[in-house]
Amino acid sequence: MTEQKNGVQIYHELFGTETHDPRVMFEMLTVNVFQPGLNWRVAASKLPVFDKVFKHFDVTEIAKFDEQDLEELEANPQMIRNPRKIRAVVQNAQATLNLQPEFKSLADYLWSFKPTHSDADIIKGPLPHDSHTLGTLVAKDMKKRGFTFVGPTTIELLLVSTGILKHEPE
Repeated sequence: MTEQKNGVQIYHELFGTETHDPRVMFEMLTVNVFQPGLNWRVAASKLPVFDKVFKHFDVTEIAKFDEQDLEELEANPQMIRNPRKIRAVVQNAQATLNLQPEFKSLADYLWSFKPTHSDADIIKGPLPHDSHTLGTLVAKDMKKRGFTFVGPTTIELLLVSTGILKHEPE
């Protein structure tokens, strides 16, 4: 019998690995939406729950959620029951679909921001918290496109977690 991996293990295996898989990109975005205000392990530990309740991160299915679906998620004891964050996942799924036809997927959209200089995609030391980062640029563009809960730090972390940016801690 195969051992079931917990969410922290899954997140740890995915974190920093280059991915062009739109489903994995949305999975990492979802964890990052839930993470603010919590220890990252708390949000990551919920990956198996998120996978189940958010239809294996199928944005087409998530975008169809109605008020009853949202109320059920908000009442689910396995969930991080923050109504604003739950609704943000649905809004972000809708915004992801609206990237088309300009972009094929969320992955294509996010990778379009990858720096062209070979060393510009490496963050050395602690992740920055200022307004001059790629995360800030991408977050502003995402907000214009209808995404929510996508602040600069959240998106900088998303770019690192999906391998678009590299992080070299000191």
